[in-house]
Amino acid sequence: MDSGNGWDASAEAWIADMGETGDFSRLHVLDAPMLDRIRGRGFRNALDVGCGEGRFCRLMSPLGIAATGIDPTARLIQTARERDPQGEYIEARAEALPLAPESFDLVVSYLTLIDIDDIDAAIAEMARVLRPGGTLLVANLNSFSTAGKWQGEGDSSRGFLIDNYLEPRAEWVSWRGILIRNWHRPFHAYMRPLLAQGLRLAHFDEPHATGGEAKRRARYDRAPYLHLMEWVKS
Repeated sequence: MDSGNGWDASAEAWIADMGETGDFSRLHVLDAPMLDRIRGRGFRNALDVGCGEGRFCRLMSPLGIAATGIDPTARLIQTARERDPQGEYIEARAEALPLAPESFDLVVSYLTLIDIDDIDAAIAEMARVLRPGGTLLVANLNSFSTAGKWQGEGDSSRGFLIDNYLEPRAEWVSWRGILIRNWHRPFHAYMRPLLAQGLRLAHFDEPHATGGEAKRRARYDRAPYLHLMEWVKS
């Protein structure tokens, strides 16, 4: 059954757009700092919540981490299994993880919170399956980014206008054959449920783009777009 957020209908276009390396934000902005927070930390296993076609699970595998991916979109899970036959991929929703408490050293949410309707339930579930002392690593679209838009295009952009920041809302976004529903939420709407689980913020970053075309990199410097957070379970 289609979830109503566009992912079932957009799955094929998403798979084609991601390829093996991911889009600009993943390849040139987030992958390196995300992996830096994981590498050499002694994590034995990890859960990737909203794993899509399994790309980040495959990136964690060479680090010696046994990664499990969950996603509610059947076509994306099928592709993850095809590309990583030895991996474990489960069709499930973040709000109701079919996994035992305190099962994982590391839980990853890589650009998925913007897709989830009930983030309070999802964050509670991520904390539930995390072992004491374990890490929840979150990458997300910055709340200023989801509240704003560029004024003008390309080199003629005059700036980035942020409006109605405090109003949570679901909006449809479209690019290259993909049409999905994303959430804008003010930053406190993410921080409060994380703090409510007794998690401790251990790291925060708003990474620069470090590769790719210079014109595209410039936009990541001109306006807030992405951030990552590392939370630790007491």
